[in-house]
Amino acid sequence: MNDALALLRDPATIRLRSAAITQAVADGRSGWFRLDRSRLDEVAERVATLTRERFPDGRIPFHSRWRHFEAGGVDRRALLDERLGRATPAERARAYFDVAVVSVLLDAGAGGAWRFREGEGDEAPFYSRSEGLGVASFRGFLAGAFAFESSEPLRADAAALRRLDARALAELFQVTADNPMVGLEGRAALLVRLGDALMAESGRSGLESRPGLMYDLLTAGGRSEVTAAEILGVLLRVMAPIWTSGSVVAGQRAGDVWPHRFAGNAAPGGGSDPLTPGWVPFHKLSQWLAYSLIEPLQWCGVQVSGLDALTGLPEYRNGGLLLDGGVLLARNPRDLARRWKPADEFIVEWRALTVTLLDEVAERVRARLGLNAEQLPLACVLEGGTWAAGRQIARELRADGAPPVDIDSDGTIF
Repeated sequence: MNDALALLRDPATIRLRSAAITQAVADGRSGWFRLDRSRLDEVAERVATLTRERFPDGRIPFHSRWRHFEAGGVDRRALLDERLGRATPAERARAYFDVAVVSVLLDAGAGGAWRFREGEGDEAPFYSRSEGLGVASFRGFLAGAFAFESSEPLRADAAALRRLDARALAELFQVTADNPMVGLEGRAALLVRLGDALMAESGRSGLESRPGLMYDLLTAGGRSEVTAAEILGVLLRVMAPIWTSGSVVAGQRAGDVWPHRFAGNAAPGGGSDPLTPGWVPFHKLSQWLAYSLIEPLQWCGVQVSGLDALTGLPEYRNGGLLLDGGVLLARNPRDLARRWKPADEFIVEWRALTVTLLDEVAERVRARLGLNAEQLPLACVLEGGTWAAGRQIARELRADGAPPVDIDSDGTIF
């Protein structure tokens, strides 16, 4: 991509543009939402209480795909490590990148009826939703489902990804007429496009055509420290061609970037950007993937700094917590009964508010837990945390536990 989109790939721009929208709402200029910051303390108390309950030892992990790989209290990473045997730290890191990237991209909504059974026999557990998708994709990776050569199963090769189809994924996810999953075709197409993007990057860099090449890009020249923003930057550059359902800005696929009349043109450092006025970036799925690659880098001896450069994730549960918690109020309650598109201003505004307010919730949660930002970075607040609290309050308010906003999305953006 050329420099036209450079600022939209900077997480600082996400905060700046979201803050402009939040200020407009606070000033009463929005026709969609009202903001009641007096409810933030109540929301923060819920999050802090839930964090203590979930992690009584105070060891709060990052919000990442690896938490889903731990569903049912099973240390599945240990299973992968055992299979990797005497692999070098770099080889191990590439495998971690491979499984995390593929699994995150397979994590679109599965529908309420689908379940995955891990193992055989009457005692084998079932998992559903994100946990089920995580376990299923991890098990598929261990079985070589994404590898080109059966002799090297613990890989996700571009050539193998490019030949995946809905039928292969249906088998991987145990999909039947009695165990239906929505969106198989979209998931398969996304992985095919990932394969194409990796082949293109491999041609440019000379690296192996697999997600693990992004580990090599980040650590080129023997680097032993990277920033979280650099992780996101590599992801957004390498994977830019796969986001076909996002926006097009300046003639290029921009992904999870959307227009809003209050977004402005603020740029990091106090300047302005005349090329992208009115566009607000979120990069939710890419940021979650960035969070999911922090631990693999650390496990393999690479230090990751600047964790809080990334933003909170503006999606169903985090944004739902703010609506259900009364911090955000729809000016017209009937809007919450509608089905929206990701590009609709109502949704863009809700997500921008979520980015800004998650930072404010995090400050209050840290105060209640007696921790500072270094001890409890935003990634841990999310896991502790806001996502779980969003799911909790949704179950309290609605029998099916559904989020308060209904979005017509294929799940490949957020």
